[in-house]
Amino acid sequence: MIFGVLEQLPFRLLALLIAITLHEASHAAAAYLLGDSTARRLGRLTLNPIRHMDPMGTLLIVFVGFGWGKPVPVNALALRRGRQGMGAVAAAGPLSNLATAAIAAAPLRLDLVSSPSIFSFTNAVSAGPEAFVGALLLFLVAFNIILAVFNLIPLFPLDGSGVALGILPIKQARQFGRMEQYGPGILMLIIGADFMLGVGILRRIIFPVVNYASVILLGERLFG
Repeated sequence: MIFGVLEQLPFRLLALLIAITLHEASHAAAAYLLGDSTARRLGRLTLNPIRHMDPMGTLLIVFVGFGWGKPVPVNALALRRGRQGMGAVAAAGPLSNLATAAIAAAPLRLDLVSSPSIFSFTNAVSAGPEAFVGALLLFLVAFNIILAVFNLIPLFPLDGSGVALGILPIKQARQFGRMEQYGPGILMLIIGADFMLGVGILRRIIFPVVNYASVILLGERLFG
């Protein structure tokens, strides 16, 4: 299935709001459960999507197919189990997206809702509730998997870097942590090369994993 842009924009935005909100709220909830109340004090322990939207990350997800939400502030010193706690907080966001994708995929996989053949928002609304719900569920599956896989790349400032710091032996974790200052620049260079030059670095990394997960959840690939 190939997802267009303009005629599907409302579906993309709805799926985006749900995926990023659950992702960032899960970071905040995990941090709070592990002893850090920073995110709660700053109003991030909420399902209000406005609190979690990052302008650049939102635009990238809508128009490119991957991106991020506003980072949740975490005080590592307040967390139980130190860097392992940080790893758990980092993992909470992608895991929440995978769980959301599984829940959204279940009605489609069990044929409780027909698999959509219409992906235009206007046409889906005209076709009736089942077409609308089916299309929305599929976009929820797609965006939640994409967000999870993208954020699990072990590159700062993505969640995968926090997970890596939490599970690596202490010596290797310190060595890996020295890359933090370079991570955002490397990430933006990759995104820029993909977007401006059509290199497709991230797509080559993300889409095979997304397709593998979608085959498990839906029984079919999301991308050709």
